[in-house]
Amino acid sequence: MFTAMAPRIATAASRYRWLAGLSLATALTLTAHAALAQGGGPRRNGPAAAGAEGVSPGEIQRLFDAYVVMQAQEELQLTDEQYPKFLTRVKALQAARQRGLVDRGRIVQDLRRLSDANPIDETQAKNQLKALADVDARTATEVRDALSGIDQVLDLRQQVRFRIFEEQMERRKVDLLMRARQANRQRQSAP
Repeated sequence: MFTAMAPRIATAASRYRWLAGLSLATALTLTAHAALAQGGGPRRNGPAAAGAEGVSPGEIQRLFDAYVVMQAQEELQLTDEQYPKFLTRVKALQAARQRGLVDRGRIVQDLRRLSDANPIDETQAKNQLKALADVDARTATEVRDALSGIDQVLDLRQQVRFRIFEEQMERRKVDLLMRARQANRQRQSAP
């Protein structure tokens, strides 16, 4: 498999990125297996979340994002001139999406807490719903702007491939998460 790909990896920079991607994919796989082997309950994404339990979900997400960037270089057949610009812009896209997820999760958590109160604090609930709508709108704008920036670097064929590639990567991520959860459930139910 690796020798078959060698002719497609023409320049030294491309070879380096390919090897770095391969190394990252290996590290991601090993890290995910180590995290799964640790078991345990749900954890937060911060640095304290990892601790003695292994790798935090946030760290796994960062590794997966790096893996996506490396795979995109090969999938889109980026030139050495395109790659640095693409890298900067795709990282901005990933950061915008991550910020939106974190902010949205925080607000939903607040809404969950408010919904448990009896009676519900209408003022706070309305404020949080407005904040949620604002976060959704801001995230949509940031993601749209980031995608526009990426499109400025890519030709039309690469733009099409990038949209397809993003969908494939998202499906892989969901598949990996589902497998991890199933493996964790099996371990917890085993005697």
